[in-house]
Amino acid sequence: MSDVAPSLAGWMARQRWYATKGSTPDIRVIGSYEWAADDAVVVTLFVIDESGPAPVLYQVPVVARHAPLPGGDRAFIGSHDGVYLYDGPHDPAYAEGLLALMSDARQVAGSDVTVEGHALRSPGRVLRSRVLSGEQSNTSIIYDVEGADAATGTGAGAGADHVIVKVFRVLHHGDNPDVTSQAALSRGGSSRVPGSYGFLTGEWGDTGRAEGTARGHLAFAQEFLTGAEDAWRVALEAAAAGEDFTDRARELGAATAEVHATLAAELGTVEAGPDEVAAALVSMRRRIATAAREVPEIAPFEEAVGRVYDVVADRPWPALQRVHGDLHLGQALAVPDRGWVLLDFEGEPLRPMPERSRADVTLRDVAGMLRSFDYVAGSLEHRTPSVDAHAWASAARRAFVDGYVAASGVDVRAERALLDAFEIDKAVYEAIYESRNRPDWIGIPVTAVERLVARSAPATAG
Repeated sequence: MSDVAPSLAGWMARQRWYATKGSTPDIRVIGSYEWAADDAVVVTLFVIDESGPAPVLYQVPVVARHAPLPGGDRAFIGSHDGVYLYDGPHDPAYAEGLLALMSDARQVAGSDVTVEGHALRSPGRVLRSRVLSGEQSNTSIIYDVEGADAATGTGAGAGADHVIVKVFRVLHHGDNPDVTSQAALSRGGSSRVPGSYGFLTGEWGDTGRAEGTARGHLAFAQEFLTGAEDAWRVALEAAAAGEDFTDRARELGAATAEVHATLAAELGTVEAGPDEVAAALVSMRRRIATAAREVPEIAPFEEAVGRVYDVVADRPWPALQRVHGDLHLGQALAVPDRGWVLLDFEGEPLRPMPERSRADVTLRDVAGMLRSFDYVAGSLEHRTPSVDAHAWASAARRAFVDGYVAASGVDVRAERALLDAFEIDKAVYEAIYESRNRPDWIGIPVTAVERLVARSAPATAG
């Protein structure tokens, strides 16, 4: 089906997961694998697009049918030689076959592509499936199932009634930490992440690599949590109503510490030597230099931020380990009878995939969540200037740290200079983002940089 590429180009350009917005795709199929269903052929194409500054590799599952799919208008790609083409995740022939690939641990050799399913526990029998709306870079399929094995650590005797499979649209060489971290946490019995059911890996040709091949994750199956509330929404509503959030923030801090402890136990730790510290600071210094060039409001703080980084460069750092990498309130759910559950361990989307799996300092996750509480207050004040949510955010931040310290036994306040450095780095990242996308929000991260630099001034003097 490589000859369907011309039919795909216009359709791909309209998809939310298409990375090079505003351009006309310049695509070619570099490989594929397929299977036959009762009334369809399912072909997953590996499509490289060279229309942007750098090539992007996409995973494009297509279902070919000789008759229209009932109710398939949203998934319709086009027709080719009298065959109707549909976006795979919306078609049960692909959705059910994909989950079976993982649960049966099957291997499929295709055209310049080999895939392998990895089963962690049985997801049960599929009753129906649907696509989760609103995603940007991936496509997730929700399955109603029966007879699933219980997910380790959920505290429930019965298996899940719903399973979610995340299909990675943009492919990268290397392990995806969203898969490996959550699988490790599930293996360690953690109830702080959805239980993992399996994943799919693939190997494909890559002329840009010395060995000529690349290998990475294609899809990931896990427990889908129903009745859960998004932590960002819960916190925003509490702040808007002036409700105390300290108990929930403290519990979130404890949940974060539990996740860090399980990751360390399952995946190990390494010492933060001079090379590791230097590599982290190179990235942080590069970010403040970029911000000083692009964001006039940040430029006055460049030298002071540099001095904060100079101080922590000469101090010992805690051991490094796998962390979440992009932790904020939008990555947590409040689940009935279970408490806080963390999601999406992919790390910062702009970092290369191999970097996202590197060991890091747990304080980076703590800093990310502290910034998120600050953003709750900032977003409220931006929407309603008469509202002052600063006291609410300060109380939530303190409670989160209290919960983290109590659960971890690590006094992160004793590492204030390093914690401030990571929080500054996150705020600088936010300033770059806001200047490019929401300039009228720039005050939120700039105010944070000013506050944190001022607080760190006594430590950096002399």
